[in-house]
Amino acid sequence: MSQAPTDTVAAPLEPDADAGADAGAAAKAPLARRLARRLVGARPLIGLVLVCIAGQLLNSDFAAWDNAMNVLTRTAFIGIIAVGMCFVIIGGGIDLSVGSMAALIAGAEILLMNALAPHLGSPVTVVLAGLASAIAMGVLFGLAHGLLITKGSIEPFIVTLGTLGIFRAVLTWLADGGAITLDGTIADAYAPVYYGSLLGLPVPVWVFAAMAFAGGFLLNGTRYGRYVQAIGSNEQVARYAAVAVDRVKIVSYVLLGACVGVATVLYVPRLGSASPTTGLLWELEAIAAVIVGGTVLKGGSGSVFGTVVGAVLLSVISNILNLTSIISVYLNAAVQGVVIIIVAFLQRGRR
Repeated sequence: MSQAPTDTVAAPLEPDADAGADAGAAAKAPLARRLARRLVGARPLIGLVLVCIAGQLLNSDFAAWDNAMNVLTRTAFIGIIAVGMCFVIIGGGIDLSVGSMAALIAGAEILLMNALAPHLGSPVTVVLAGLASAIAMGVLFGLAHGLLITKGSIEPFIVTLGTLGIFRAVLTWLADGGAITLDGTIADAYAPVYYGSLLGLPVPVWVFAAMAFAGGFLLNGTRYGRYVQAIGSNEQVARYAAVAVDRVKIVSYVLLGACVGVATVLYVPRLGSASPTTGLLWELEAIAAVIVGGTVLKGGSGSVFGTVVGAVLLSVISNILNLTSIISVYLNAAVQGVVIIIVAFLQRGRR
């Protein structure tokens, strides 16, 4: 006898618990990475808040409005240079000459304005000519750096180390070892550029903010900014991707030179003179601001906002040291050097 066929019903498939767990973990991983990146990016700001709290606890005058404006005004010079330095370092370069460059630009600007004063008549016209010449000199010096590095195939460290000595030596020669002083009538017309204020904020702070916003837009909102980050991450791959590497590098150094020119324009009316000590160690402060702000020293990653926070943080630390006399004010540069070494140590292997 043949056995009657029997219908078989497949048992319903039960959900795989392991597969569900894997999918949940995969969904959470990008969120965790985003949170981690945001936390890393916020470290300079968190550090600034903690340092400010410590400053207020150490000295009740720290949070006074006048002291805050003084800190921001003094930050403006280094902060503006640091914005330009941020692009250079993200692109895998460096510039050790910015302090000496600022000194030479200041001396040449003062000499030019003193020479033009008898011919142009109006002090305001003389000042405007001086402002334009200072920025133009910064652009030309930055262009020279960019061409030597790209077309001359010389390391940025070597090029800018050489020009560091050249710029300061030329200023010392122009000043005959002393100081170059701005004429009194021109100094009066020039003074509002540093000592003036708008809506209660000093002019240098407004300029610093404008340069920071412009730099942030360039880095994050333009093709040029993406190219800078690509070159810093892997220059060879950027060349294979048809990125005009040399052109981008030249633009970065020109941008930094322009920032040095703008910072010098704001600095000259503060003292009305330039000497061989003008801009001394500005390169250390600018590089420190960029690195403390989270920019990777090896290039490829960084932010203008972090650089601004880093510049303010270093100024706040210096201000606290001055107010509290915890250590000698002559050791401020040593503190900045230690900060650079510590941050670079923490960044080792990161790119």
